Amino acid sequence: MLAGIGLAIGACACFSALDTTTKAVSPFVPLLMALWFRYAFQALATTAVVIPLRGKRVLRTQHLPFQLLRGVLLLVSSLLAFASLRFMPVGEFTAIVMITPLAVTLMAATRLKEHVSPTRWALVAGGFVGTLIIIRPGGEAFTWASLLPLVLVASNTWFQVITSQLARTEDPLTTHLYTGWTGTLIATLGLPFVWTQLPDPWLWAGLGFMGLMGTVGHFLLVLAYHKAPASALTPYLYSQIAFSMLGGWLVFKHLPDGWSMFGMVLIAICGAGGAWLTVRENRRFA
Repeated sequence: MLAGIGLAIGACACFSALDTTTKAVSPFVPLLMALWFRYAFQALATTAVVIPLRGKRVLRTQHLPFQLLRGVLLLVSSLLAFASLRFMPVGEFTAIVMITPLAVTLMAATRLKEHVSPTRWALVAGGFVGTLIIIRPGGEAFTWASLLPLVLVASNTWFQVITSQLARTEDPLTTHLYTGWTGTLIATLGLPFVWTQLPDPWLWAGLGFMGLMGTVGHFLLVLAYHKAPASALTPYLYSQIAFSMLGGWLVFKHLPDGWSMFGMVLIAICGAGGAWLTVRENRRFA
């Protein structure tokens, strides 16, 4: 269990490093070009490691359409993330994205017709209140770009739902491979139209670092889920908010204001509370 928690926290640190680097390079690199580097690195590195270990049988899937749809949804989510980070601080962006588990609960109730307890409804409401506090529609700091993370939450919610369905029958490494290659191939189609010569070596280094952090982060997360159940790991995934705040301070000298900090804490508490309820329910029906 402790090994799984440590791996999950390490994955969160990698994802925060990815987001911080993305914000640093995004003003100078076309979005699709940066996205291609991130996916191509992950797809090639994963293939180089997995195929020699597992052979071509790892490519077998019973649900190819859903594997491809999952890859498209993650690509859309990544594109929205890259666009959002052009306009938003890393910490605030991360906090909004972390309402995804609460949004999954909302979808389970409205679309999948699953029973949701009043306590869960309260946690969902609290998470969305925290989001509104960060965005503050009508406030001086509000811009329409602040709504991009909410669109990202919607696409990421569908991504999570499909992931949970595939996890019942599919090898996680198979899913990981298909997701990486789907994003890479789609991004490659548009790459000739956006390719730009980058004048500074640090931009190339930044793109490589983004690919490395994305690959290592997802790999650590896969290992974490092999060491501990998802319900036990979920509260620790909110450490990504703290890592993102640290990255924003170190690189951009930005710290959230008091209201944003309150909203971020509210989201973390509600999300962790939802994970705690899941653990308790699993124990009750075990």
